[in-house]
Amino acid sequence: MTTYSAITTINGQLAAEALAEKCENLFPEPTGVGTFEVEDDSGLWEVAVYFTEEPDQAGLALLAAMHEANGFVVSEIPDQDWVAKVRRELAPVEAGRFFVYGSHDADKVPSGRVPLLIDAAMAFGTGHHGTTLGCLKAFDALLDDGLAAGKVADIGCGTAVLAMAAARVWDGVPILASDIDRVAVDVAEANVVANGLVGKVTCVEAAGFDTPALAEVAPFDLIFANILKGPLIALAPEMSAHLVSGGFIILSGILNEQADSVEETYRANGFGSYKRSSIGDWTTLTMRKD
Repeated sequence: MTTYSAITTINGQLAAEALAEKCENLFPEPTGVGTFEVEDDSGLWEVAVYFTEEPDQAGLALLAAMHEANGFVVSEIPDQDWVAKVRRELAPVEAGRFFVYGSHDADKVPSGRVPLLIDAAMAFGTGHHGTTLGCLKAFDALLDDGLAAGKVADIGCGTAVLAMAAARVWDGVPILASDIDRVAVDVAEANVVANGLVGKVTCVEAAGFDTPALAEVAPFDLIFANILKGPLIALAPEMSAHLVSGGFIILSGILNEQADSVEETYRANGFGSYKRSSIGDWTTLTMRKD
């Protein structure tokens, strides 16, 4: 079945949400409407609308004009099993001692490596993106530097690949993976089962640290947070409050040009720089609580 997308950009979150609400009333009725911040410090938000029938382009143009948004770009999405396509095209990822692979590449896992099975799914974090890869490499570097086993939190866990990496190398320590998105939590739980890590990684739905499950285990020795600049900056005080003195944080989801401001915020909250690395457009920061 052919589907259609209609995408525009508009200034500001409130304006984007107001436009998205109006799009819900379009005819033919959309199957989904979403808003996403454009992470380039432009202040723009993307509004995306999806249809199973060709949308009313005149109605879309009128809505865009009424809300002072850019014109909608309508595209036809071919009928395709996207998950199957991604599975075929995603090659295994090597990040130091870690080897991230899909079930279709189970026969390619080299001996002596730490395997992490992640199939293409709806949650972020297959290891291919510069942010996830950067976090895995940063963790690998900390292990090489002699980081001892400790309690771990993976905030905004997506597929929980980072939490599972910790569970693979550290036994008998609490490891929690949290995400604000219920779908991501469901995917994370499925991955924990697929990797034989039931009982070693606990997955919870939470915004930041806002759950008793995290509070009961804190303070942590290591916190992963592969999210975005805005939430990272907002979470800086809580990161400090939930980490032991001398503990480490690994932060990503940060564009290279955003890294200085994120680092400065964390310095103001009691962290010192440890290492910084970049992969493509993305920076990963490893910092230590003073």
